[in-house]
Amino acid sequence: MFSIRTAFFAGAIALALGSPVIASDFGRPATPDEIALWDIDVRPDGKGLPPGSGTVVQGKQVFAENCAACHGDGGVGGIKDRLAGGQGTLASGLPVKTVGSYWPYATTLFDYIHRAMPYQAPGSLSNDDTYAVAAYILSLNGILPPDGKLDRDSLPKVSMPNRDGFVPDPEFDPAKLFRKR
Repeated sequence: MFSIRTAFFAGAIALALGSPVIASDFGRPATPDEIALWDIDVRPDGKGLPPGSGTVVQGKQVFAENCAACHGDGGVGGIKDRLAGGQGTLASGLPVKTVGSYWPYATTLFDYIHRAMPYQAPGSLSNDDTYAVAAYILSLNGILPPDGKLDRDSLPKVSMPNRDGFVPDPEFDPAKLFRKR
């Protein structure tokens, strides 16, 4: 026996399948401008980095205004993740995972800041401010000098202390994830 709920859902499905308005507006190809708005990922080799540049000095000011409330002055002591220090602790009983001790690529730092920070307004920093904050955080970790500058050419060349610390699992085969069983 059909309930009112079953009849309602059956009618809604029939209407949706037969509606030319729904069929014509659903699944249209994205325009190049729409794709560009979402195509902001940055790879370890630097592909995807936008134009712009920033210095450690500029980054210190941007960090103070946008990041220190959560991460603490100098990237230490805040309510969120510690960003500086920890070098040489990963093999110890108390590893301290920070940008300077754990992260393998400086480009990942830019990508994360650009897309997800600051916490209260993700993605609101300009490209220049993002380069500057990344430069400041790398400087806090002794990876970039205090007068350092980053841009799309120099950032991928930054050698992170733990760059060789990630070893792929020899048993992991991504192709197996997509095989039909």
